[in-house]
Amino acid sequence: MQRDDIKKSLIVSCQPVPGGPTDTAEFVTGFAKAAVDAGAKALRIESIAYVKAVRPAVNVPIIGIVKRDLDDSPVRITPFVADAEALVDAGADIVAFDATDRLRPVSVQKLVQAIKTRGKLTMADCSSLEDARNALAAGVDFVGTTLSGYVGGPEPVDPDIGLITAMHTLTPYVIAEGRIRTVEQAAAAAKAGAFAVVVGSAITRTEHVTSWFRDAVAAAYDAHDTQTALAIDIGGTKTMVALVRGGEVLAEITVPTVRDTGPDAWLAMIADSIRSWTDRYSRVGIAVTGFIQDGCWSALNPATLGIPDRYPLVDKATATFGKPVFAVNDAQAAAWGEYRFGAGDGGDLVFLTISTGIGGGIIVNGRPLAGLAGHFGLIRGPSAGQSPLEDQTSGRWIAAEAAKAGHQATAAEVFEHANSGEAWAEAIISQSAFRAATLCCDIQMMLDPKHIVIGGGIGLAAGYLDRIRDCLAGIDARLTPVLVPARLGSRAGIVGVASLAVRRD
Repeated sequence: MQRDDIKKSLIVSCQPVPGGPTDTAEFVTGFAKAAVDAGAKALRIESIAYVKAVRPAVNVPIIGIVKRDLDDSPVRITPFVADAEALVDAGADIVAFDATDRLRPVSVQKLVQAIKTRGKLTMADCSSLEDARNALAAGVDFVGTTLSGYVGGPEPVDPDIGLITAMHTLTPYVIAEGRIRTVEQAAAAAKAGAFAVVVGSAITRTEHVTSWFRDAVAAAYDAHDTQTALAIDIGGTKTMVALVRGGEVLAEITVPTVRDTGPDAWLAMIADSIRSWTDRYSRVGIAVTGFIQDGCWSALNPATLGIPDRYPLVDKATATFGKPVFAVNDAQAAAWGEYRFGAGDGGDLVFLTISTGIGGGIIVNGRPLAGLAGHFGLIRGPSAGQSPLEDQTSGRWIAAEAAKAGHQATAAEVFEHANSGEAWAEAIISQSAFRAATLCCDIQMMLDPKHIVIGGGIGLAAGYLDRIRDCLAGIDARLTPVLVPARLGSRAGIVGVASLAVRRD
């Protein structure tokens, strides 16, 4: 080949991540053929075996390299004359090698001589203008910016456009290579005087490209999460109000949910209680028991908290607070809070809260399911259609069962009696735990989540999660749900709804 065969061209480096799922001759050959079909005028291929595999599949020039990790030299790219000769034998048209001024197994001059003796072209992978100057003096055909930023110190993010320009003052045969990840960067390299431009990871390393997009998306979400939101969690007995930024609760108060006064009064009481916070938040997130549709709030089980049907919560709250408002079911908000900042670890997640009632939330592929999704407490199968599950399991049921047994006690007090060994209380708590365990099994069979996160005042009460796990003993391990306690505790809802509210931009 002649040097001008690759003039003003794109060269694609087909080098998979070592040991990765595409590190096979079949994948490398496939990458190479796809690149050529799309217009690449040359390829850069690593290893004797891969050069040999690709050569019969394409009719464009191949730049061949060998990478070795040596104990006595930092030089990795084609360090030995034997490597260069083997690349030529395998079908390389150009042999590239490390031309940096470091301790090396063999001189640049000897590599150039060996390659030219076999009638092939040479490319010096350089880290500096001085490397390029020395390589040209040794007779190389091309100089590349390949090793700029890789011979010490922190690795840069962007390509070294300045080095391309500087090398062009020495020779027109400059190949731009290294950290060229976007079409804009490739164009900038060409405009800087590159004879040809190499793009590698951005095209053929799925792992790298995925990580770039993952980090960019995460950074965008994190930028949202740095906003401060007013988070409100309206429960059946109390309302938690907080200023939240990211996963951090900056300030919080609790006010009673006076059930008889209704939601207009609740919003007014909240606004009055946090009047001094007015300038500290930009958005409002409200988590509520029940169902949110088109900004309107409805009770699915009025026994938990009765409200007017289709109460215009978002409109009313926007008028009250004067800021953009987002509303969602409280358990769905808590599920998101645990996913982003608590017990979630990146996998699909189901959150189950057992408290005054029973609610839940589902995260699939990094997104919370809205609408009716997760309203597990309202299923009626266990009662043969007679009543919602939460009416036979939740804190209200526990207190009611205690009263039937002749004990006026709250759910929390029933737990105290049970943990003290009192049989009547133990029987009530055990029955609740059994029904919760059955629900968890059903959820696992329907959704197969990685984890089921258990929260709520009952769910996190002392000994309750252990009782649920005891009920699961003996089930086939493949069918047994993995239960983990909520890490955010009672704050899961406010943290979650704050995060969801700031993401509505």
